[in-house]
Amino acid sequence: MTDKKGGIPIPLIVLAIVVLGGGGLGIERYLAGRGHVTTDDAYVTGDIVRVSPQIAGTVVAFNADETQFVRQGQVLVQLDPEDSKIAVQQAEANLGQVVRDVAQMFAAERRDVAAVAASQVQLSRVEQDLARDQTLINIHGVSAETLQHDQQAVHSARAALDQAEAVLRTTRAAIEGTTPETHPRVLQAEAALRNAWLTGTRTKVAAPVSGYVVRRAVQLGQQVTPASEMFGIVPADKVWIDANFKENQLAELRIGQPVAVTTDIYGSAVTFHGHVQGLVPGSGSALAVLPAQNASGNWIKIVQRLPVRIGLDAKELEAHPLFLGLSSDVNVDVHDHGGVALSKLPAWNAAATTDIYAPQDDGVNADIARIVAANLAKETAADVGQR
Repeated sequence: MTDKKGGIPIPLIVLAIVVLGGGGLGIERYLAGRGHVTTDDAYVTGDIVRVSPQIAGTVVAFNADETQFVRQGQVLVQLDPEDSKIAVQQAEANLGQVVRDVAQMFAAERRDVAAVAASQVQLSRVEQDLARDQTLINIHGVSAETLQHDQQAVHSARAALDQAEAVLRTTRAAIEGTTPETHPRVLQAEAALRNAWLTGTRTKVAAPVSGYVVRRAVQLGQQVTPASEMFGIVPADKVWIDANFKENQLAELRIGQPVAVTTDIYGSAVTFHGHVQGLVPGSGSALAVLPAQNASGNWIKIVQRLPVRIGLDAKELEAHPLFLGLSSDVNVDVHDHGGVALSKLPAWNAAATTDIYAPQDDGVNADIARIVAANLAKETAADVGQR
């Protein structure tokens, strides 16, 4: 078909328009893609906090389940507390008895000091008797038998004094440099009470972080140990993208380059923005537990992929939460080559802390002070009554 004037056929005109349009679109995409590296082999990743008990016990209650949000410090599991209560009572009774025993040791020192003083007085008296009788023996004022008796009394008094001083040294060796409150036996009993107290507070298993429960692996009546995983918690605000780029895409990747991410869950309607945080210095196959061995005659070259970590904007994550394992498309703007592929300085703050275990011994110091003061007072009162 041609126009009425015998010009160019219409199908050729249409074909030319299509070719020119397609060529222009191809050129546009080529120019736009020159400064970008993309991959659809990318997935949402995050921390999974695995909650385990600090002690062994029997589960009597749990207070959360999968998909539920838990806050840091919230009690997730209650273990049977009866055994720990008995242990605390035994440790308290033991501390009270040890305090009394140590107080008696200090009282024994005072007794032994008094015994040494009495022996010294006795020795001084018999020595005076001996000295007096020695002056009288020359004038026959006393008999030789009396003088001999005085000498034996002096020897006996000196032996008694030596014995009293030895007992005092033994007593002082057990308490020297301490007070009833700081004696090693008391400190040891206090440590035993702290341990029993901690065991009691650890029957309540709390969430170390805030997040969503993704796994519950505990049942009522179950016997658990510190090796038992009971809950898995994912902090929803701390996720990132692990993008697996081909090795021929890595040359222009640098830490800090801007990234646009779309996910299958939200589609093209939501674009997440982030930055390259780091490149793992090894391919997935090389870092596998059992790396591939290619030392054979049947070797076939396979393009390797390297994991690249992409950090996301926290506000965008809050508005559009992402879940672990979801697929995503990553587009890295590689125009800026000012950064480095590997850095000795961290590109983000990787530190994580929790303070839920700090208050576990709250109250034990007051309990120890109460027990020590009460038993010292009773022992002091008893010692005064005996005197």
